[in-house]
Amino acid sequence: MRTTMLVLGGAGALFATAAMAEDVSGLVTRIDRLNGTIAIQQSQSGTVGASASPTREFKVQETGSLEDLHAGDRVSFTANDVKGVKTITNLKRQ
Repeated sequence: MRTTMLVLGGAGALFATAAMAEDVSGLVTRIDRLNGTIAIQQSQSGTVGASASPTREFKVQETGSLEDLHAGDRVSFTANDVKGVKTITNLKRQ
């Protein structure tokens, strides 16, 4: 019984991580190249006229990808939870 619970618990954690890693798009509002962070306002998906989504700050795994970006650029990205920190693992300018 204990083995079954451990296996099911591990599978739940795996699905939660997989759900977190999805492609999202947004607008770059701030870049901190020294600390390797970027603030992105995610694009709204839904009703026309819906209020703007809040700006979220992320750590960037590969800080070299920040060199070609500027505030106002539209990007698509994949973010994961790495050691409790929201981290962008894939970042592309649109």
